[in-house]
Amino acid sequence: MSYAHRTVIGLLATLMAHGEVAAQSQDYPNRPIRIVASGAGSGGDIAARLLAQGMSGPLGQQMIVDNRGGIIAGLTVVKAPPDGHMLLLQSGTLWVGPLLQSTPFDVIKDFAPISLITSEPNVLVVHPSLPAKTVKDLIALAKARPGELDYASGATGSSNHLAGELFKAMAGVNIVRISYKGIGLAMNDLLGGQVHMSFGTVGAVAAHIKSGRVRGMAVTSAKPSALLPELPTAAATGLPGYESGSAYGLFAPARTPDAIIARLNQEIVRLIAQPDLRKKFLAGGSEPVGSSPEELASTIRSEIAKWSKLIKDAGIRAE
Repeated sequence: MSYAHRTVIGLLATLMAHGEVAAQSQDYPNRPIRIVASGAGSGGDIAARLLAQGMSGPLGQQMIVDNRGGIIAGLTVVKAPPDGHMLLLQSGTLWVGPLLQSTPFDVIKDFAPISLITSEPNVLVVHPSLPAKTVKDLIALAKARPGELDYASGATGSSNHLAGELFKAMAGVNIVRISYKGIGLAMNDLLGGQVHMSFGTVGAVAAHIKSGRVRGMAVTSAKPSALLPELPTAAATGLPGYESGSAYGLFAPARTPDAIIARLNQEIVRLIAQPDLRKKFLAGGSEPVGSSPEELASTIRSEIAKWSKLIKDAGIRAE
């Protein structure tokens, strides 16, 4: 076979492949769409169900939420056909987890980003018995009493754990981490005065701040949060440049056609802009975002660089 014949055959194969992709994209979606999300009742589960309710009509297909935990969720989507009918809604654990232990997928290579969905700051709270009233006061107290203050966190690598370690590193203080299986258990001991402080989620601490059982000091986001508008940022009240939190993104398997990614992104951005839906997200404890695929990809790269340095410098290892 001549080079010219091989070239023609190659071009025909490429055109046929592009034609199949175009046909798939035009026909999308042609069956129910499954969103793989974290456990029932979690922030990811709530966000996935709000998306499913709002997007099923415009897409013309039922959207089903499939609750799966940890690595299994990512692996389920990685193995799915790249046709937009199996999606993953996951938090920073998707890209932070591999910094602590090996995973059977690469978040950059194996997933196609669609959009940021929500963000949520951590909240620095202290037991009322602690004399510090501001972040600046807390840092001064911690420096005056090195190794005496402690903070409660959930699992290693969780957003509240990393928020505490980032605080230690940036403030130059020695506060001791007390690890719990979940932030709920951590909050129980904070309420009882067994630990001094925590970097809890909004859902875990908001009611306790309101009741006065803990003192809310600051949110960890770069800007004040609509979730707790009465609280200042940690950056503005004693620790310039400090920022931490949790974000959820929506992904498809790598090699999903661009036209399908664009269609999903368009529907998400349209949906999240609706005032009624924004209220539902806020009521669920997270701030709706909506972004381009490129913005989600950029966020992940930035987060990986930030947390990999902290994890290395602090010597953090998986439990």
